[in-house]
Amino acid sequence: MKQSHNSDRTSPASPESWWIHSTKVHKFPSLEDDLKVEVAIIGGGITGITTAFKLAKEGLQVALLEADSLFKGTTGHTTAKVTSQHGLIYNELIQHFGENKARLYYQANQNAKKQIEKWIREYNIECEFQKTDAYIYTNTESYIGEIKKEAEAYQKLGIEGGLIDRLSIDLPHKSAIVMKNQGHFHPLHYLVKMVEQLENLGVQIYENSVATQMEEGSPPTIRFKNGKRVEADYVVSASHFPFHDNRGYFSRLYPERSYVIAGKPLKPVTIGMYINAEQPTRSIRPVTIDGEQMLLIGGDGHKAGQGGNEIDHYKALEKFALEEFGIEKIDYRWSTQDLVTPDKLPYIGELSAGSRVFVATGYRKWGMTNSHVAAQLISDLIIEKDNPYKELFAPARFKANPSVKKFIKENLNVASHLITGKLEVPDKELKDIKAGEGAAISIKGKRAGAYKTEEGQLFIIDTTCTHMGCEVNWNSGDKTWDCPCHGSRFTYTGEVLEGPAERPLKLLDDDQIDYTTS
Repeated sequence: MKQSHNSDRTSPASPESWWIHSTKVHKFPSLEDDLKVEVAIIGGGITGITTAFKLAKEGLQVALLEADSLFKGTTGHTTAKVTSQHGLIYNELIQHFGENKARLYYQANQNAKKQIEKWIREYNIECEFQKTDAYIYTNTESYIGEIKKEAEAYQKLGIEGGLIDRLSIDLPHKSAIVMKNQGHFHPLHYLVKMVEQLENLGVQIYENSVATQMEEGSPPTIRFKNGKRVEADYVVSASHFPFHDNRGYFSRLYPERSYVIAGKPLKPVTIGMYINAEQPTRSIRPVTIDGEQMLLIGGDGHKAGQGGNEIDHYKALEKFALEEFGIEKIDYRWSTQDLVTPDKLPYIGELSAGSRVFVATGYRKWGMTNSHVAAQLISDLIIEKDNPYKELFAPARFKANPSVKKFIKENLNVASHLITGKLEVPDKELKDIKAGEGAAISIKGKRAGAYKTEEGQLFIIDTTCTHMGCEVNWNSGDKTWDCPCHGSRFTYTGEVLEGPAERPLKLLDDDQIDYTTS
């Protein structure tokens, strides 16, 4: 359904996740005293909450500690597809790891999907869960063969689905594949009820408690920004990027940003979940917003800090939404950041062999099921129960050929941005910054970053990332400073939003700024 452009179509001025907007969340206290528990979980997203639930059910004393508020991170900005169809992944896994390991990956995620469904039934969770089929389609000739290979992989692995003649949605395509009986839901309505279960089980929950470092002793000790300490027999890092990184995870995880918009199509919404095989990605799923049937359309991803003008990515999704579905008004828009490993399998397990510290990261934008895979695997490791997925997801694996090639490529990319960032001479000056805008500027011959609020207040920062010294870039879509090397993100005042950076950007003093040019 091709539509002509409409210059009057509107979208929100600022990004806001529908999931967060539509969820009433109980607030929890910050950590005010030293604490000693059996298990400390750092990160209050879907992985941390699910892991806490599983371990508390086993009778362990658990504390869940979140740097911000629950659900505000990646979990609150997902498209919330509960599926084992993670793009064209299964033929690739067979080629790199063999059928057995590819089948294990599928089984792990299918079991996770079933676990989510079981808990929804068991605890009567109203979270708009809907069973539906998941589709991958292409409009590119070179991907027709890839779709066929993926269908063959489905057959080898016993996956219900395969090649289809046409999609169940009015969308151009040259070839497509289906995975049957997948699903989607409202992730935060689901998690609110799971948090209630945590409270019933006596899990201690703390918000606004920033973990800054850890001593891997016996037992491990976590230090927090406010000086408090938590001592635990076991520590689980479920904080998206591992909060404790003395193993060089920053060089083995590649951050990617992607974007989501929501709006009402002209035609009735058809059930199903859709994603294309080629780039740029276009992901589509139905959603109910304020009682109306709408579509979530996501994609247009890029490596964090390297996407140019972020507003352009939203505009690209809006153009697609208008042309294909007649969506003229965008009700919500938001973006998210995901971590990708070189071989596309998450890192789940011991930080190192024999460690009492566990990590779960690198979900590659498929966190709804992989989070539950992680919770099951880590809880099994802690209670010393056999788990068939231990070796598949082991963080120390890093042996496969695709890992090495990707590792080299991505670190060359980092080196390139480190050098070019230092050589860049911004062409803007302080006087060029308008209200509501931010940009890299030149101050006394040195690179800096400036943002002017709508009220005219200026915030000027040193753009050198406090992680490894790369130069951060302005993200116009979210009004943040993003590092193009390892994905650290900062507020316009310089505070850390997302690691691996642990320290804020430096705010420049008045005596360092030449206001005569403003």
